Amino acid sequence: PRGVEVPSLSREKKWHFNVTAEIGAYVTSGDELGFVQETDIVRHKIMVPIGVSGKVKSLSEGDYTVEDTIGEIEKDDGTVVPVKLMQKWPVRRGRPYKKKLSPDVPLITGQRVIDALFPIAKGGVAAIPGPFGSGKTVTQHQLAKWAEADIVVYIGCGERGNEMTDVLNEFPELVDPHTGKSLMERTVLIANTSDMPVAAREASIYTGITIAEYYRDMGYSVALMADSTSRWAEALREMSGRLEEMPGEEGYPAYLGSRLAQFYERAGRIVTLGSDDKEGSLSVIGAVSPPGGDISEPVSQATLRIVKVFWGLDSALAYKRHFPAINWLTSYSLYADSLGKWFNENVDKDWTNMRTRIMGILSDEASLDEIVKLVGMDALSPSDRLKMEAARSIREDFLHQLAFHEIDTYTSLKKQCFMMKLMLMYYDRSLDALNKGADMKKSPRCL
Repeated sequence: PRGVEVPSLSREKKWHFNVTAEIGAYVTSGDELGFVQETDIVRHKIMVPIGVSGKVKSLSEGDYTVEDTIGEIEKDDGTVVPVKLMQKWPVRRGRPYKKKLSPDVPLITGQRVIDALFPIAKGGVAAIPGPFGSGKTVTQHQLAKWAEADIVVYIGCGERGNEMTDVLNEFPELVDPHTGKSLMERTVLIANTSDMPVAAREASIYTGITIAEYYRDMGYSVALMADSTSRWAEALREMSGRLEEMPGEEGYPAYLGSRLAQFYERAGRIVTLGSDDKEGSLSVIGAVSPPGGDISEPVSQATLRIVKVFWGLDSALAYKRHFPAINWLTSYSLYADSLGKWFNENVDKDWTNMRTRIMGILSDEASLDEIVKLVGMDALSPSDRLKMEAARSIREDFLHQLAFHEIDTYTSLKKQCFMMKLMLMYYDRSLDALNKGADMKKSPRCL
């Protein structure tokens, strides 16, 4: 009921704290003092609070609530700072780090169209804009389920309550392929459905990314899904209107672009504070719900100016039941070149060449399709008809992926590589046969 406030962290539950730091040791912000085994797969590191450095005066193992004092740190000036299991941090301010690293390691998702054609780096930012019913939420659920991240933070910002219920029902039953445990054990859910107060909706995005930064500072790879930033922008517009601020385009506040940038710029692959130089990463994937699927509206345009990966969902593909409905002609990834080296070294030396060839075949198919619509398939040369057949195979057998099929829902990089090789081999050998005089009409898959 309205007016009732419940703390998100229980003040009564006791957690077992294990000590790892030594009494008398000199520690700085971000150093590990001990840990709590939060779930079977999450080792929650208890770190020195930001802005505190000095000698460990006392530290004791045992069962504590989040408000109990577990130890004390004596600063250089002699003042003693009590340390608790929980830390407080203003959500609108990014947590500090030592330095930012180049995003040259991919975030493996198990989704073929993403990993093979439009990859995202660990610490990267991506946007999924699309009209209603094109599969934004299911795509984000897939990424939350199968992304190669230690922690997943899922923010349901202004969307339907049933979608959050689906996540709560599904995730405990699903098994994480990397650990063999329940997916719920590494997932943080922030539910802010469309019927909740506007101010809470506006704050939920910041709350989510601050929690994600906290786990990043422990040295974990974190993936954050925001569904959807359009609802957050609408909350911003509503609050701006009540404050009688000068409206910008379509009634959104003039500072919409800078607020979005402040949110997305908190992503990145970093070296954390502390003496052990841990590496952590925070990847952000934001869904955008433009009215009528028109990405020329302010939220989509402001987002596209910031993000480096654009997975454009297409209602035409969704109506054809082609999922994920990511349009390969309009989508792009600015990380593809920098990640190509990693794929060539760790998966297959021909990965980049195969990706380029597949993109070329799909692009040529779009041009040939215009001719077919005008004058029919018979107007094409045999080699062009073969290219259309190869593109159809890539679309239907590789890019099309069933989210609800237990095997097809996740594809390893090794399997993706074999599939790409097989399709390109089929095209090359068919082209050789065609050049040697073979008749396409006698082919078992003739057009």
